[in-house]
Amino acid sequence: MAKKKIEIVWSSEASYSFVEILEYLSSKSMSAVDIVGNSILDEIENLSKNPFVHPADRFKNNRSGNFRACVVYSYRISYQVTDSEIHVLRIRHTSREPLEF
Repeated sequence: MAKKKIEIVWSSEASYSFVEILEYLSSKSMSAVDIVGNSILDEIENLSKNPFVHPADRFKNNRSGNFRACVVYSYRISYQVTDSEIHVLRIRHTSREPLEF
């Protein structure tokens, strides 16, 4: 029996950051928009099949294990796993100062 995919919900901050990333990349290279943008989207989509594939978020104050993070092309994706959803919380370039939450 196939596993049920968990719904992915983007925070407004993550959505806004993703658009900013794509706009920045488009000023450098349209192929970078395709490669990096699609890689980020693919990684987030894959989370619905296996949400615990990445380690617990080391910048999370309360490390319950439901907050996770991964890096795709120097962009750190922070997300929270609940029983029914994956919440994409933020996407930030790894060169930026991390935010604790």
